[in-house]
Amino acid sequence: MFPPVDTKDPTAVSAEAAAAFSAMFPSADRGFVPRAFGWAQECFTGRYGDYQAIDACYHDFEHTLQGTLCMVRLLRGRHRAGATPLLPQRLFELGLVAILFHDTGYLKVRSDRTGTGAKYTAVHVHRSAEFAAAFLAGQGFGAGEIGAVQHMIRCTGVNVDLPAIPFQSDLERMVGYGLGTADYLGQMAAADYVEKLPILYSEFAEAARFNEGKALPSLAFTTAEDLMRKTPGFWTHFVLPKLTKDFGGLYRFLADPYPDGPTEYLERVEANIQRLRRQFPA
Repeated sequence: MFPPVDTKDPTAVSAEAAAAFSAMFPSADRGFVPRAFGWAQECFTGRYGDYQAIDACYHDFEHTLQGTLCMVRLLRGRHRAGATPLLPQRLFELGLVAILFHDTGYLKVRSDRTGTGAKYTAVHVHRSAEFAAAFLAGQGFGAGEIGAVQHMIRCTGVNVDLPAIPFQSDLERMVGYGLGTADYLGQMAAADYVEKLPILYSEFAEAARFNEGKALPSLAFTTAEDLMRKTPGFWTHFVLPKLTKDFGGLYRFLADPYPDGPTEYLERVEANIQRLRRQFPA
């Protein structure tokens, strides 16, 4: 079992990430992790450039922290398992930045006073990649490093063509798939996931209105109840196969002990799915 970490508290998640980083790379600069979290907090709280604080109610900063916590645990689990090739320090750092910035596409500029950032749902992955590129260039990251972060962020797209992403190495691809894995598991394993599904529906509905009333691809939900009713099938027929096949089963590095121990994140997702099945029997 993982120790409890309050994903509403950036300091708590940062400390967990820092512990994983130090365990994997004992001689590394211990200032990097809190620095990266500080960058993300600046962006999500309206203290960066011409951007407002995040106002999307589902894809808020806690959503990012949930995914970040899951990802650093996954990468630490891979390290403990002795998987090869070993993950270089810099790719861990780039992966951390990528997941911290993977939903910055929901941020609005200060002059944008219409609706919430949820209206950008259909294009938020592209916007996130562009936002990250601009921010990281200002921090002195090189073109290859920025490209790696963008490739990783693109792994979070629902309908992304993964083979088309021009990863620069197999390890970069692995970190990107780890990010995609953590994005799904971090949110779906949350204790309040079921309660937040109507909020998620409201984001989809706002995005559909923003896109001239057209339904978003693969988001064919007519009401919040319809979304909740269909979520078990979404998990069984879309997410779990994607985690297992497309993302190479990286979630197995969350097992304790590896490889045959229980996987707490999957257990918590399954518990949420069972709640929904009881609430909305077939």
